[in-house]
Amino acid sequence: MPAPADLSGHAGPPGSGDLPGPAGVRAALAGIASLLASGHPAVAEEVLEAHDSPDAYVSRFGDRLDRRGIREPVDNLAWIALIDALDSRGLLAEFDWKEDPQEIRAQLTGLASRPSADPWGPAEDAETLLPTHEFLHVCGRHYREVGAALAVLDIESDCYPVVGLRAAQADELTRLAERAGFPLLHLGTEPDTD
Repeated sequence: MPAPADLSGHAGPPGSGDLPGPAGVRAALAGIASLLASGHPAVAEEVLEAHDSPDAYVSRFGDRLDRRGIREPVDNLAWIALIDALDSRGLLAEFDWKEDPQEIRAQLTGLASRPSADPWGPAEDAETLLPTHEFLHVCGRHYREVGAALAVLDIESDCYPVVGLRAAQADELTRLAERAGFPLLHLGTEPDTD
């Protein structure tokens, strides 16, 4: 059995994120969970259960997975587990591809991971008319202005699972997501095109 995850905000012992194969993926997943949910060790526990024992995870969280149409283990189950665990604790907001900008702002403001400084100035009329993808990039730019960041934990669907974090943690999140083998998009740092 692999060593327990270090929930202190690091992926495990020094260099553990460089472990090959499943051990490296496991360490990276634990690191992501710790980074995004430092005060919620149960997030890492759920993610690691999905990685280590996918059938047990599907059995335990069948109701949660059913709304995504998942009834048996899938390749990205640990990533889905991360998204659902963060969402259930108010650390993630999931937006439809055609979400209303005011709803996006309201949900981002309601995140437990929101920055202490308000990133929102008066809304410009032009911003509120943008498509969801472009408006999310505008939000990301606003968050960057106050030292925060927004990232999409991509599940290759028509929704945007968005997390907030300190801007200084963005590179670490990128490295861990790459090691885990899951897609990530930082908002406000890329062109406003699909």
